[in-house]
Amino acid sequence: MRKDKHIKSYTAEELRAAGVKSRTDWQKVDAVTDDELERHIAEDEDERDMRPDWTKAELVLPKAKQSVHLRLDSEIISFFKSQGRGHIARMQAVLKAYADAHRPHAK
Repeated sequence: MRKDKHIKSYTAEELRAAGVKSRTDWQKVDAVTDDELERHIAEDEDERDMRPDWTKAELVLPKAKQSVHLRLDSEIISFFKSQGRGHIARMQAVLKAYADAHRPHAK
């Protein structure tokens, strides 16, 4: 997973500590009625004809993960940790991509 050097992520706590204030007018947002919201959506060219078809919606529950004990070389752990939070999820993504790439394709 490559990180763009021009993108910086902040937590809500970091933004509050830096004194960054939201420019969202929440009173104005809260004052919008459902009818007004529907009218705004209908007037938006990008949203105008979009109506979700929920008749084909399917509930997909995540599969339970299996806990394993895995011993890895320290340089592997260091590499993934050096990329920031979520190193275990990135390791899993790499392993999944490898497994998917080496799985026989269904025809």
